[in-house]
Amino acid sequence: MKTILGALAAALALAAAAPAHSQTYPTKPIRIVAPFAPGGGTDFIARQVADRLSQKLGQPVLVENRPGAGGNLGAEIAIKSPADGYTLLLIAGSFTVNASMYKLPYDSGNDITPIIQLSQGPFVVVVPTSLKANNLKELIALAKAEPGKLSYASSGAGSITQLATELFLDMAKIKIVHVPYKGTGPAQTDTIAGTTQLLFGSVATTLPFAKQGRLRALAVTTSKRIAAAPEIPTVAEAGVPGYDVILWHGLIGPKGIPAPIVAKLNAAANEVMKDKAMEEKLAGEGVTPAGGTSENFGKLIKSDIARWAKVIKQADIKVE
Repeated sequence: MKTILGALAAALALAAAAPAHSQTYPTKPIRIVAPFAPGGGTDFIARQVADRLSQKLGQPVLVENRPGAGGNLGAEIAIKSPADGYTLLLIAGSFTVNASMYKLPYDSGNDITPIIQLSQGPFVVVVPTSLKANNLKELIALAKAEPGKLSYASSGAGSITQLATELFLDMAKIKIVHVPYKGTGPAQTDTIAGTTQLLFGSVATTLPFAKQGRLRALAVTTSKRIAAAPEIPTVAEAGVPGYDVILWHGLIGPKGIPAPIVAKLNAAANEVMKDKAMEEKLAGEGVTPAGGTSENFGKLIKSDIARWAKVIKQADIKVE
């Protein structure tokens, strides 16, 4: 009997301590795990957000780079950490792709606590200037006239650039051969040279070459045109109605972070994303601030997991 009463008392004490902990949070440094190497887009956004969150929360927010296995190594470390709000994970859209591409030791949709979507932006659909296609409809017509003759470059097998392209090909009802590269740089170099004839690239890496006349930009993948190049139509406008793919980054944590802590992190991050200086920093990367509720970000993650799972199955995409 004493054992039962003792266990009950301990449980009640823990339950009472949880709200108190949430009210005083944070009382020590917070780490954001960036699951890619320093210098990339994920690392850039992680560091910009961390610096500003430190000011809002009154505690150091530190970025810890844990690259490996396509982002899965860092994700596992963060997701399996204590759900106390002191370990967060900076994810990109590739997180939702990996859910179906790999056998993971966690459930990408259910073993997490969504915090906030931080950024959003499009892919830019580009072709070499040597290709006889001045717009998306002409590219589609060319692919239909000679099925399987054209090729598209991606940053790697199973990458989100491959999946975004395969979704486009499926919706446009055309066949273009996939050529995977080890990264966006070599994929773009070969597209400029005309070795490959199509690339879905980020605004930051691709648009400058389009403006220099070394690539031809046919469309952007979001539902709206972008301020950096308002003359470029959307894929939906240019010939594939309903197509809409967003490149995004966001913050999540392990499953079970108390709701008051999630609310505090979300509120602080929303303030950060509304900062004019932050908007200007992101503009340099070709993206815009997102923000919003943790609930809406959770819905985005689950909807993208389902969407990419379908594309992976339909296109029979595998990684070696």
